[in-house]
Amino acid sequence: MNHSRLLPAAIVFTVLAALAACQPKTGGPTTDNSPPVATVDGRPITRDFYEFYIKGVTGGKASADLNPQQRAMALDNLIRARVVAEQAAKDGLDKSGDTVYLLELTRLNVLQQSVQERYLKDRKPTEQELRAEYETQIATAPKTEYHARHILVATEPFAQKIVERLDKGEKFDALAKSESMDPSKTNGGDLGWFTPDRMVPEFSGAVMALKPGEYTHKPVQTQFGWHVIQLLDTRELTPPPFDQVRQRLEQVVQAKKFRMYTDELMHNSKIERFVDQTGGSGQAPTPGQTPTSGQTPTPGQTPTPGQAPTPGQAPTPGQTPSQTPAPGGASGASTGASAAGSATPEKK
Repeated sequence: MNHSRLLPAAIVFTVLAALAACQPKTGGPTTDNSPPVATVDGRPITRDFYEFYIKGVTGGKASADLNPQQRAMALDNLIRARVVAEQAAKDGLDKSGDTVYLLELTRLNVLQQSVQERYLKDRKPTEQELRAEYETQIATAPKTEYHARHILVATEPFAQKIVERLDKGEKFDALAKSESMDPSKTNGGDLGWFTPDRMVPEFSGAVMALKPGEYTHKPVQTQFGWHVIQLLDTRELTPPPFDQVRQRLEQVVQAKKFRMYTDELMHNSKIERFVDQTGGSGQAPTPGQTPTSGQTPTPGQTPTPGQAPTPGQAPTPGQTPSQTPAPGGASGASTGASAAGSATPEKK
């Protein structure tokens, strides 16, 4: 790994949130008695904090593993961040606008990660728990994979005309190349192999109702437009061996354990809600979903076990594992144009 640029410019400013949120105004962390590596207006940047920062931005290295230039650059990054953070405080930015909320979300995330690590430290998944989770995943995973192609157009009448042209003997791939507005048109509409759960329900339902070689004689509507779909083939999915997904199973079991613990904490807390849970203003992410880029992260979701926030980045509070392992879908890597563009009927 090339560490000649230890901290990208954009991260220099996100580290300000972590610095401001995690360190008291009067100095460094109260439990950190390590000697300073630098001071800024009399406030120390401690050796332990410096090492923690380097470990985060280098993927686990210590300062001794870096050359003098890299160590100096890392220290300069922290000093610069401290200077800018102090200026932000002088300007009142830490008490105004969205900065207040970002600092609080950072604090919540760090504390949640700490609680999680402590709780799970002596609760490693047993072999029996992992096997049970493996069987659960196999039972719920898709059993069949589909290979299909489609022609996407803007209106139902135009889609119906496509069907009529297919009925008269025109080639599906040729029509896709000339008429489809989906990026898969370059491959004759081929979406490759996929499991039904990857596509929007209307699309996957139509695919599963076809036999290989058949196409939909009634156009299928999704949020992307109107589809004429042809099923090319199907194949059974073979679950991957237990050992192949063991690490992922450990993460899932740990996430479930911590979720149960946080459920218990919530049950024992006095909680009053004043927002309509079925609607309300603002488009907050649904609990359990990973916030997309540009969304304010939602605290309170189960973080990925063992995933500490990287120093210098504003970590996302409480992310869940993006997916549970799908033993039935390991061989289902999609090919073709299935990921080629936003019009492809995959779930977003």
